Amino acid sequence: MEVEEHIAALDREGQLLVAAARSASLDASVPSCPRWVVRDLLAHIGFVHRWAAGYVRTGRNEMVEGPDEPALLAAAPPDDRLVEWVADGHASLVRALSSAPAGLRCWTFLGAPSPLAFWARRQAHETAVHRVDAELATGASPSPIDAVFAADGVDELLLGFLARPGSKRYTKVEPGSATYTATDAGASWTVTVSGTGVETRRGGGAGELLVRAPAADLYLLLWDRRPPDGLEVNGRTDLLEDWRRLFSVTWS
Repeated sequence: MEVEEHIAALDREGQLLVAAARSASLDASVPSCPRWVVRDLLAHIGFVHRWAAGYVRTGRNEMVEGPDEPALLAAAPPDDRLVEWVADGHASLVRALSSAPAGLRCWTFLGAPSPLAFWARRQAHETAVHRVDAELATGASPSPIDAVFAADGVDELLLGFLARPGSKRYTKVEPGSATYTATDAGASWTVTVSGTGVETRRGGGAGELLVRAPAADLYLLLWDRRPPDGLEVNGRTDLLEDWRRLFSVTWS
């Protein structure tokens, strides 16, 4: 996907998130984030959008240390201003990315063709996943996710987050291999976990675990937003649950 497509997706997903937030109780539980209620979810995404926009606008070239997430959540605006605050932060991020130069230089934390491409992609998927959270908190089924966009998000997770330098998550899971196939997007990924690290590559393979599903279902499965029920899962099904620690992503 191109930068402009990621920005358009960010715009769309943020508007859906805000719409869900307007119809949800701020005290409603978020089923996909058991420790959160909607108020926490909105505080998180509002700060994330502002955090990302800060790098894009200022061209900061190193990570800026800040308060931990519990402190940030506690510092969110009061309830009567919270949803509008989220909407304003989202709109501001879209504007920052839309007006940023193609040659933007700033800090990033995953490989990408450019810093602008990184931030547009990362924030589009950050927002999409939390849009799903907001919709689930209302008791509704999530709005559809485009297959190309969903496959792009799987690619970011498997080839981006799993390959982050310094991660030792592989030491806490059972070794093995898995092939994930997005049946409606013509895309597959193979992940191999050994005692020395995680290797991920695009393309099918003879993984010990084989998961085949539409891209949107695969996206939600790997981001732990849906169970594997109803999906085509074969081979070492024990890896699905054990490997959830590989795919958990925290904001830092």
